Amino acid sequence: MNPKQLVKLSNTIGIVSIVLLIYWVFIFITIEVFGLKVFKENLTETFYLSVVGILALMAGALIINIMFNLTRIAQRHNQDDKIATGGKWIGWLFIASLPVILLILFGGDYLSSKKKEKMLVNSAISIIETNKSKSNHLVNYKFKEEWIVRTGEILDIMSKTDKNFPNVSILVQDSIDSEPSILGFTKYYRGTLNDTIAPQKGKFIRETTQIERKYLNKVFRGSNEAYRYSSHDGRYELFYPYTKEDKKVIIYFSESQRYGKIGR
Repeated sequence: MNPKQLVKLSNTIGIVSIVLLIYWVFIFITIEVFGLKVFKENLTETFYLSVVGILALMAGALIINIMFNLTRIAQRHNQDDKIATGGKWIGWLFIASLPVILLILFGGDYLSSKKKEKMLVNSAISIIETNKSKSNHLVNYKFKEEWIVRTGEILDIMSKTDKNFPNVSILVQDSIDSEPSILGFTKYYRGTLNDTIAPQKGKFIRETTQIERKYLNKVFRGSNEAYRYSSHDGRYELFYPYTKEDKKVIIYFSESQRYGKIGR
């Protein structure tokens, strides 16, 4: 391979590397700005590390150009005309590819969210069906320390059974000072049956948004039996109602995840 061919090859490598780097920056900015979760951890880390390889290609192409000094300048006029003609099509193709990449990224984020939704719903069904006695305990809510401690033990056992089990709590409707309130109970309750101080309802109030309160009130009034799922910026939430003999609780799942669900 003569110097002219090496220079031409290095130019091609350099241009391709620059285009790939632009794509990488575009994808990275889109993912970060919109909080998209597309690929699983291994693929995501591989994608991020690929920029090192791209920069290495660019550096190698630059060194080759410096070594062989871009000879035959006198013949560049005709070549430039050809490149310019073909470059228009390449430019339009590059611009057209950006919306396609956006669709792929948002589509991947949507698929990741749907896979997470399916997993959370299956977890809720599993909680209810795997052990009926535990499910019956959860739905038979009474604001007593025995119920709170046992609920924490049940949730702790469930979380240890499955390493992928997300954060989970039980939501119930109660009243404080004659005002309806949503209380939440988790596996982290640290009280014991030997405590001399009884638990206070105010410490178990579940903080909610207006949209969540509207949904929860409908569920506890019996006008809505559907579950509610939401995902945003890597945070996934599921409210799953469970009713038995006119008694009702809501199993609430939440999980924050840095990566998506697509890939291996």
